[in-house]
Amino acid sequence: MAQKAVGVRLPPSAPQYSKYKGMPSKKNILLINPWIYDFTAYDFWMKPLGLLYVAALLKEHTDFTLNFIDCLDRHHPSLTKKLRTKDDGRGPFGKQEVPKPRVLANIPRKFSRYGIPLTLFVNELELAAPPDLVLLTCAMTYWYPGVQAVVEQIREKFGRVPIILGGGYPTILPHHASAQTGVDLICRGPGENQIFSLINEVLGDGVCPDIRIENLDQLPFPAFSLLRDKSTLPLLTSRGCPLRCSFCATSLLNKRFEQRSSGSVIHELEILCKVHKATNIALYDDALLLNKQRHIIPILEGVLQKGLALSFHTPNGLHVGEIDYELAKLLKQAGFRSLYLSQETFEENLIKESCPKVSSEDLGKALDHLERAGFGRNEINVYLMVGLPDQNVSGVREGILNVRNLGAQARLAYFSPIPGTADWEKIVSRGYLDEEADPLLHNKLVFPYVWGNISRDELESLKKAIHP
Repeated sequence: MAQKAVGVRLPPSAPQYSKYKGMPSKKNILLINPWIYDFTAYDFWMKPLGLLYVAALLKEHTDFTLNFIDCLDRHHPSLTKKLRTKDDGRGPFGKQEVPKPRVLANIPRKFSRYGIPLTLFVNELELAAPPDLVLLTCAMTYWYPGVQAVVEQIREKFGRVPIILGGGYPTILPHHASAQTGVDLICRGPGENQIFSLINEVLGDGVCPDIRIENLDQLPFPAFSLLRDKSTLPLLTSRGCPLRCSFCATSLLNKRFEQRSSGSVIHELEILCKVHKATNIALYDDALLLNKQRHIIPILEGVLQKGLALSFHTPNGLHVGEIDYELAKLLKQAGFRSLYLSQETFEENLIKESCPKVSSEDLGKALDHLERAGFGRNEINVYLMVGLPDQNVSGVREGILNVRNLGAQARLAYFSPIPGTADWEKIVSRGYLDEEADPLLHNKLVFPYVWGNISRDELESLKKAIHP
């Protein structure tokens, strides 16, 4: 049974699927990337990469017809207002203010639905062939209202069509996702070795093949053909991270650290550049620079050898201690434009307890190497955590001053409490949040009002310290 495979019991109202047994394998599958409901949202090189990997598997191994609706599509031709896009591919989402959930009533900020207008989504559903199955994704635990809203519209239009939900949210909070969203099944963790059995569960044994993906190189490249705009695309060269920062969910989402072969990555980059005509590549790795001599360095050398004219961006942050002059020079030559470095903190107690990947001296050395390779220091962004349970305003302010004195740009990375992490356990044990707290309270902007040692006014002062 699928609920055993994913470790979640279906709610009593879940439909029975025996009526699908024995039906022809030609099916219509509707894939949807839901809206974001939040205080703020910005297209920081965001694409539903996991869902696009699943779509690629379905394209390669089934005869299903796939339809895709991206509620976060900033380039939809029916948008009445054209949204501005920076040269590097980033830009704002459209939004509509919506009533604030009761649990967030004391947060003095507006709450909005980010993405395409509701009427446009309804029109997309009207144009879609009636689906035999709907696949949804949701990255953040506190974005689940977007899933609820999409499911409501699907039920209104298509009735009891089966719905499967994957992504970070159901992986971390499977029981909440099963009970609160209206979906029928969830997929926890990487989907490549679960999705076919889940589909067979709801559509009938035999509609999907029995295959096993043993490593990342066996995955087909994501189905980017489903996207309208392909000028900016994501790339994943590895999955997971062997380090265990106290605030990070990577090890919960991916139990092991895997790296693709350099040849596979270079081949995909050729396709992104020459077939999809992409110009901006956002690297989604959490540990891009680890094992650099046999991973990122051969990849960069391949980019140069192939003459690929691409601009690379690192939104998830680079491990500062891995940057030496050889690597810095290759990053510059290969076309890295937006560098985000994960320093996180300069406080020795937090480094020891929360951030084993850095030291207080690493950043200065890395910036020296990057400057020598041709990067301008003021073009380099440095992430500093804010809102950790044991953090105070003076430590963050000192970190900002350190980054400024080194000539780089400090960027505050807001802490979000994630069930299963060490910092989540601290917050629960201290009584700031209940173990079963509404996931909306995981929102990264909630900490000045619910836990921590940094008030709203102090947070505003830190923002001003970045740009005095």
